[in-house]
Amino acid sequence: MDWSRFPKVELHLHLDCSLSYEVVSHFDPSITPEQFRLNFICPDKSNLEDYLKRAPNFFPFMQTEEQLSMVTLDLFNQIKKDNMLYAEIRFAPLLHTRKDLSPEQVVSCVEKATAQAVHRTGVEARIILCTLRYFSTAQSLETVHLVEDFRGTYVAGFDIAADRPGNVFDDHIPAFRYARDRDIPYTAHSGETRGPDNVWDTVKQFAPSRMGHGVPCLEYPELVDYILENKIHLELCPTSNIQTNTFDTYEDHQIDKLYRLGLSVGVNTDSRTISNVTLNEEYEKMHRTFGWEPEDFFNCNKNALEAAFISNEVRDDLMERLVEGYQKTL
Repeated sequence: MDWSRFPKVELHLHLDCSLSYEVVSHFDPSITPEQFRLNFICPDKSNLEDYLKRAPNFFPFMQTEEQLSMVTLDLFNQIKKDNMLYAEIRFAPLLHTRKDLSPEQVVSCVEKATAQAVHRTGVEARIILCTLRYFSTAQSLETVHLVEDFRGTYVAGFDIAADRPGNVFDDHIPAFRYARDRDIPYTAHSGETRGPDNVWDTVKQFAPSRMGHGVPCLEYPELVDYILENKIHLELCPTSNIQTNTFDTYEDHQIDKLYRLGLSVGVNTDSRTISNVTLNEEYEKMHRTFGWEPEDFFNCNKNALEAAFISNEVRDDLMERLVEGYQKTL
């Protein structure tokens, strides 16, 4: 099956972990393909710590306006090959101020490049700004304030990502409360390796309408019921979860079971470079492993569009294009 024929929606995509070799070698021609593979791509089987330690290797290439613009356009070139209909691209702006750009300048640059890329490629997109679990309360609030400041642009939502030991909630509750009180859309990473308790705590502490990963929820039937009743969308990333050892093998992944139970799930790449996967390739893995057919992917893309951080007018237009795209290919 040629999955590139089918339009796609991706809600969980990290800008700052999806740089291609072409753009990295443009900024540093000394980096060889072998070095790139070792330092930027995670092995097929590893752990979350090993996965995340590759992320800082990308950051030196995202510190100037030229770099941020080129990296954003590079990602659009990648997702265009996946026949992307709509994408939400996330990154942590506070990580890109090493060369004296302010956080506002960082966001402005990525937002302008996104506008340019949307016009050039025809791929609709929005931007999610991330705080990180090891950030302070002040840094989390600064990030959510940036989302508010850029309201009405391609910046559309707030998220928390990364990892840290111990309590990962208290420092960030004020930022999520701020978002909730001001109707700022938000999602939250949850349960990558910490198990169902972390998912429960994320639901209780942040009350997100969406969760990145959240896949261990099947261990607690009452948690599954809660997610179903509250229509919480799960941004699932199978290849990434195998690499971080959330599941031993692709066959063990719970995405198919969650989907068959009627939960709102979507298929995502997470970090395209670190995971070394495209959405076309992820679809092929799902097809081979779980027997998913175009109807299943259509349902997941529909789920994702319904959960997307966009206006109803944009959603209706994209839904119409999604339906038309699948009708043409079947």
